[in-house]
Amino acid sequence: MNASPLSTNQPLIVRVAIASPIRHLFDYILPTADLNFEPQIGTRVLVPFGKRNTIGIITEITNKSEYAVEQLKNVTKILDQQELFPAKLRELFLWASQYYQYPLGLLYESALPGWLRKEKNIESVMQLEPKITSPNLKQDLNAGFELNNDQQHAVTQVKDSLGSFKTFLLDGITGSGKTEVYMQLIAHTIAQRKQVLVLVPEINLTPQTLEHFRNRFAVPIAVLHSQISEKARAIAWLQAKDGIAPIILGTRSAAFTPLKNPGLFIIDEEHDLSFKQQDHFRYSARDLLLKRAQLENCPIVLGTATPCLETWHNVTNQRFQRLELSERAGNARKPEFELIDIRHNKLDSGLSNALLAQIKQHLDNNGQVLLFLNRRGYAPVFMCFKCGWHQTCKRCDTNMIYHALPQELRCHHCGAVAKLPKSCPCCNDLAIDAIGLGTQRLEECLAQLFPKANIARVDRDSVRTKKQLDAVLEAIHSGTTNILIGTQMLAKGHHFPNLSLVAIIDIDSALFSADFRAIERIGQLITQVAGRAGRSEKLGKVVLQTTHPEHPLLQTLIYNGYHEFIKLLMIERQATKLPPFSYQVLIRAEAKQNVAALNFLNMIKSMAITNNKHITCLGPIPAPMEKRQGFFRGQLLFQADLRSSLQAMLNVIVPKLDALKQSRSVRWTIDVDPLDMY
Repeated sequence: MNASPLSTNQPLIVRVAIASPIRHLFDYILPTADLNFEPQIGTRVLVPFGKRNTIGIITEITNKSEYAVEQLKNVTKILDQQELFPAKLRELFLWASQYYQYPLGLLYESALPGWLRKEKNIESVMQLEPKITSPNLKQDLNAGFELNNDQQHAVTQVKDSLGSFKTFLLDGITGSGKTEVYMQLIAHTIAQRKQVLVLVPEINLTPQTLEHFRNRFAVPIAVLHSQISEKARAIAWLQAKDGIAPIILGTRSAAFTPLKNPGLFIIDEEHDLSFKQQDHFRYSARDLLLKRAQLENCPIVLGTATPCLETWHNVTNQRFQRLELSERAGNARKPEFELIDIRHNKLDSGLSNALLAQIKQHLDNNGQVLLFLNRRGYAPVFMCFKCGWHQTCKRCDTNMIYHALPQELRCHHCGAVAKLPKSCPCCNDLAIDAIGLGTQRLEECLAQLFPKANIARVDRDSVRTKKQLDAVLEAIHSGTTNILIGTQMLAKGHHFPNLSLVAIIDIDSALFSADFRAIERIGQLITQVAGRAGRSEKLGKVVLQTTHPEHPLLQTLIYNGYHEFIKLLMIERQATKLPPFSYQVLIRAEAKQNVAALNFLNMIKSMAITNNKHITCLGPIPAPMEKRQGFFRGQLLFQADLRSSLQAMLNVIVPKLDALKQSRSVRWTIDVDPLDMY
């Protein structure tokens, strides 16, 4: 029920979700004597909890409780007169809480903007733009953007599905005009007075997407990501909830945003790992939004040039409809690929003579060059050449990375910083130096080899703010920058019309990784980075340096394309019964003592084995990085052919774990459908 009559002889009882690791709801008496409105499900209330007052969300209004009325405390204050979370969204939260085994109260807290997690009155922040009731979309639909046949087919298929649930994979090669398809679909949807929720994987992609939308649509656009102020986020959230903003643009957490009139969901770069949260509430925004689209009965579009294997599996099984964009938009042509075998070549700071010659050629032809290296810092190892000592982090099982500016050693996992030793701490020899290649060292090398070139480096050390990123991108677009050095920040979504050469410096580590998903990710990364080249009139070229040019999957990717590559991967996954042909749950534990975490996981294993014989259990074993941030970590992997088998197991063991005394001395988390085994 959404409301309860105030005229009743029995006290009204509200069931409240509170931000607590305790997994059940809490009952409170709702005083009605002074109320001049009917309480609503999905509103915030202030309630006593322990020794403090805290904010919770009403999930049910009833006259019954399993506890005696005299045991129940009163609600301190009702903070909202109208629901913040509509019924369909509450249904989604309940599903997500059960599927991901995460307390409902903590889930609601994560869905609220920070400003609304406090005892604040909504009206005090609602300085909203006037509602546009008749946006002029005719010009936007016919603004000189002529669709090719593939684009028109995609628009027609999705447009005809508005008002019903259907999942589409917009499978378009890089530069094929997926954004224009989004634009057309958004225009059609908001013309029907419906809202569109668009998710992008990274914050640095939000400004350019927002600029596209603002140049096209004369309607309010709600922007939601972690780098805007609490008040601005609350305003955007409420604009979406009240239907004032027809377009909602955000990163992963925007999937929780309430909408008054949902009409279409779009996930750009659906394959991206950023859509899976890796701590606390470990949900997949892609999977969550798929479930939401089903509940809201509206279509969802997953756009990418490199679909993940789970999505491709759903296409193969005809659960998703594939819409292919096979040609680049306009006059742009697909880039050429070349593998450079560096096994017997002398390298200059990681660069072969063949690659250096091509860089010079493209610079001489007034082209821009992008060198991709997903390793920031100056060098990954700082070691002694006499005894072999190398600097490791005291709190993590990993090397400390040498950074040249400022000169120091840093741990990229816990943030620890150490000074450079002047001599080896083990043998006192002076022969200590940095080994390996990072983006800082690559920048230094290129500055020496091409002194006349303007070089820009884009990584988390050099670009920390939106203003810095905008300045770098402007220099690239204006042609001021000749050579661009980038990490994964530049791997997707950016359009550089003058970029003619892309060089991927190091791909070999992923080809033989212990993580079965690594080869899929390197295939996506190569394809996405390659897609930055040749997006305008100039023919693009992509060069990959490798010591394994004969690797069959690499050969397939380069010469036959990404789709043939993932077809081979699907055969491998099916033969080994790995996802998407099975389902996994990873339980992690960490403790200050190295045996405590593994002992705790062994207890879980014994519980699970006695309850379900259809599940394979692997472990417990130490995590690949056993010690991190001062804690020793272990992990236990469960795998089954059916999701229902894993869910049945979790429903049995999780309540037992909550009751265990040992669970309070060990940090533990449940990761359903894990993507990162590290």
